[in-house]
Amino acid sequence: MTSPLLELDHVTKRFGRVVIAEDLSFWVGAGETVGIVGPNGAGKTSLFGLISGDLSPDVGQVSFAGRNITRLDSAARCRLGIGRTYQVPRPFTDMTVFENALVAAQQGGGQRRKASYAAAAAALERTDMARDANVPAGRLGLLARKRLEIARALATGPRLLLLDEVAGGLTDPEVTELVEIVRGINTEGIAVIWIEHVVRALTSLVSRMTCLYGGEFIGDGTPAEVMSNPRVREVYLGSDVDASTIQAVLEEDAP
Repeated sequence: MTSPLLELDHVTKRFGRVVIAEDLSFWVGAGETVGIVGPNGAGKTSLFGLISGDLSPDVGQVSFAGRNITRLDSAARCRLGIGRTYQVPRPFTDMTVFENALVAAQQGGGQRRKASYAAAAAALERTDMARDANVPAGRLGLLARKRLEIARALATGPRLLLLDEVAGGLTDPEVTELVEIVRGINTEGIAVIWIEHVVRALTSLVSRMTCLYGGEFIGDGTPAEVMSNPRVREVYLGSDVDASTIQAVLEEDAP
């Protein structure tokens, strides 16, 4: 295996008696697509916090592009190439769509003048939001807000994009549209880690999947391998979901 783009090495994080991450080791290669599933409260968003710098581990090391970034804050990590979205989109509602992307390019990506304008414009093109560039973000519907959330992350110039349940609340056609946007981003060489409860979105895109439960990984492999894992079915899908049902879903959603 070549050197990973991102690596967590025996990372642990606790808040008092609450375990957020327990001795987690995890890696992602350059340009890879990885899906993360798990029940509510499993620690998925906290994992993103540990990767992006919103949280600092109590024990262990986080490395990115061969550099130890464990003690770097989220702003520094963003400028190194880690972009992320949030479950609930957080646009500046009084600003236009373009202004939102521009702020991300300048403040998140550290880009200036012409470079920041070009980055913002390119991010809106890649997410099909260019036509709404002059629309105040507060007027956007849910799908458009989700796309703008991705565009803002892209405007920072990431090598790794963290997607946190961006398909939640969307219709099936909207999910399909979003998957194609993410697929296009990945084909440009940007690695993607996607947390999602809409499993078909993951199975139609990611090459690898892992399941997080109680701050620990309990499965890692292809989507078919993970979704057929008895432990994953027990804690995430429910013990009444049998392997044939899972396989039918995977076959239906395969690219």
